[in-house]
Amino acid sequence: MGEPIALQKAYWTEWNAANRERGLSEISQDQRDLALAWLERLGRKDLSIIEVGCGAGWLCPALEAFGQVTATDLSEEVLERAQKRVPGVRFVPGDFMALDFPDGGFDVVVTLEMLAHVADQPAFIAKLARLLRTNGALILATQNRPVLERMNDVAPTEPGQLRRWVDRDELTALLAPHFEIDEIKCMTPIAGKGLWRLVAGRKVRGVVRRLIGRVYDRSLERLGLGWTLMVLARKRAG
Repeated sequence: MGEPIALQKAYWTEWNAANRERGLSEISQDQRDLALAWLERLGRKDLSIIEVGCGAGWLCPALEAFGQVTATDLSEEVLERAQKRVPGVRFVPGDFMALDFPDGGFDVVVTLEMLAHVADQPAFIAKLARLLRTNGALILATQNRPVLERMNDVAPTEPGQLRRWVDRDELTALLAPHFEIDEIKCMTPIAGKGLWRLVAGRKVRGVVRRLIGRVYDRSLERLGLGWTLMVLARKRAG
């Protein structure tokens, strides 16, 4: 069933301190920008929002512009620091699958790059759905398995790190019992492996983007060559 929760917590406490508490990657910036664009599309500033897998709370200040925010992740230590930075958010540490949040208590669930790090993905998606009111919105980002496996050299997992990437079809199947997908996007083409570096390597993309803007990136994304799969979905009625 995966690594013990205590070991996962230790891993993510260290990872957040070394990464998200110091800055954002291009991948996270792109996910943030699309999540906020989708929230703007909802046209409300009084939403009840929960961010599941909030890490260091880096997205929470932006989410506050849309309503009341609850955020959860494993590490008490990381969330204590986040609470000082973002006092208006309610941070709840612990294992999400064991935490007691009200069914139908939220208008929006946001969860960025957490799906790949849970042991029981169908149960995780089912719980996200339970937290939402009927027709509530899910904003989910996860790693795009074919791109990570074929186009990038990714370090082996470490103790406490779960890794279960999905592809577009697998993600769609996971969501289908509980959600209607409004939009699914492939984002942030990044490659560092073999000949793929000549297609979507950072240096290649950097040169091309300086010449023609983001057109090249968008072309790669349409071909499914993005690091991220990101979904806007609605909870099914009944």
